[in-house]
Amino acid sequence: MTVVTRYAPSPTGALHIGGARTALFSWAFARHHGGRFLLRIEDTDRERSTLESEKLVLEALAWIGLDWDPVPGFAGNPRQSERGARYREAVDELLANGHAYRCTCSEADVEAMRERAKAQGAKPRYDRSCRSRNIGADSARPFCVRLRVPDVGGLTRWDDLISGPAGEDASELDDFVIARSDGSAIYHFAVVVDDHDMGITHVIRGREHMTSTPRQLLLYQALGWEAPLFAHVPLLVEPGGKKLSKRQDSVSVQSYRDRGFTPEAVLNYIARLGWSHGDLEIFSQKDLVELFTLEGVGSSPSQVHDDKLLWLSQHYIKTLPREVLLGHLQRFLDAEAGAPVTVDEGLRRLVDLLRERSKTLVEMAQLARFYFVHELTRDAKASAKFLRPEITAALGELRAALAEVPSWERGALESAFHAVIEKHGLQLGALAQPVRVAITGGTVSPPIFETLEVLGHERSIARLADALAAIH
Repeated sequence: MTVVTRYAPSPTGALHIGGARTALFSWAFARHHGGRFLLRIEDTDRERSTLESEKLVLEALAWIGLDWDPVPGFAGNPRQSERGARYREAVDELLANGHAYRCTCSEADVEAMRERAKAQGAKPRYDRSCRSRNIGADSARPFCVRLRVPDVGGLTRWDDLISGPAGEDASELDDFVIARSDGSAIYHFAVVVDDHDMGITHVIRGREHMTSTPRQLLLYQALGWEAPLFAHVPLLVEPGGKKLSKRQDSVSVQSYRDRGFTPEAVLNYIARLGWSHGDLEIFSQKDLVELFTLEGVGSSPSQVHDDKLLWLSQHYIKTLPREVLLGHLQRFLDAEAGAPVTVDEGLRRLVDLLRERSKTLVEMAQLARFYFVHELTRDAKASAKFLRPEITAALGELRAALAEVPSWERGALESAFHAVIEKHGLQLGALAQPVRVAITGGTVSPPIFETLEVLGHERSIARLADALAAIH
């Protein structure tokens, strides 16, 4: 059997980290087995589904490195909104073979039935009053279509590939609606038709969809189709244990990107939300394809918090090839400068120096700002603390010495510093920190000699002169 999985997002906003995890697990499982990973758009929520949200979802998937295969018989990504005729055809098939029936009960009628059942101590449910009425398509009253849930023999249990035995008795289920009074298919019905038509063999999705599975199994049974295998991944929760909201913008893939995390770090982080392989923490995309199995997915909720992501982010910032890192960093450099930044050899060297000091790309761009701005703005508190009158003489002598060094490299810079330090009886830090504030505008940078070396002779001397002029 060729494994075929799918991810079917609803385009109602940016891609939530829970959706990204479902997509990643489905992608990794398919790729591990040499199968196909499909994408379709479930846009039956007409009020909230937008093309802009669809674009955001596809952009996020591509950003973390997921690719998908074409769906046979479809041009582009299938959308449920474009498959109404196919759903009506399947509904008609169920009506014709007696597995479904038309129901003219209004919402108010059904609610009254449920209230009566509650009053009698029974489970609130639709009372199946239209089952035997043989309502035809020419009914004068609006009608929906309901599945005739079998009184006996209904297949509603399954062996979940993550959770184990699951399901409930068919007797616990209403004759549920599969098509609305306007003829449009209910989401759960459309999902079954889509998964069948697209040859899906394994449905990997969130635990919150588990309650829908018994109904979907009944639909497969009524349509005479083989059901796929199901795997329901555990919930994502906040550090306090509360279920993570799907409407929380701070946990969208785009929010992680905009906060300066690399796609490699985010992919690795998402993979570890509920899945593990021994004691390994670092996983590349290639590793995931090789190692991912559903047996490695746990059954307990996974907490979403920044600590592990920041650790992973720093790891990837330290270890990514320079040009790959620069490719990720460019948008943050441009944003910091307010204009496109040209990456020259000096900036490349500076990026390497900043790897150990940066947890995110935002931090790295901020720390590198002194290099690519034309006019330096010094931090007021740092200037007040370190650019004081008592340092003027030593700083002035250092500037003069640096202006005369034979070559702008570490050895010569160090010699100039030590001559001034010895003359004035200073510790290195007492001179280095004022120099750092003078040439970078702040108190944090790579070691002072490397920072001067990267910034270059002309700009370093000019900034020291400017700082000296500003000391009162």
